[in-house]
Amino acid sequence: MVSEKDTRSTPIRLLLIDDEVGYVNVLSNRLSKRNFLVGKATSGSEAFQILRQKDFDVAVLDLKMEDMDGIEILKILKKMAPELAVIMLTGHGSAEAAHEGIKQGAYDYLTKPCELDELIEKIRKAYTQQSAD
Repeated sequence: MVSEKDTRSTPIRLLLIDDEVGYVNVLSNRLSKRNFLVGKATSGSEAFQILRQKDFDVAVLDLKMEDMDGIEILKILKKMAPELAVIMLTGHGSAEAAHEGIKQGAYDYLTKPCELDELIEKIRKAYTQQSAD
């Protein structure tokens, strides 16, 4: 099992998936400064291409995307990498969609905008749980 200390010293490999390019870039920069190795995708298809090339510990997925529905992206991610912990972001107050995501295998969800510390805590918990399984 991974201890809390280990999650801080070993960089967590994180894939951000959101079609808001500015949001992805800002969040990536902020997380990179906090010892995360961040991959960025601005579409579902781009996320799948990146996931074929690299392994990730945790993905943060926006539920409302231009090219594909977030739930569909989640289903494909879980088929490609069943061990990948996925945290969903919903900016439209759609708790119903977030609950559907949990049923489809997502670790948890947060409502956008969320506090950076809250997101980091959720990512670390997902990583710790995923590493323990």
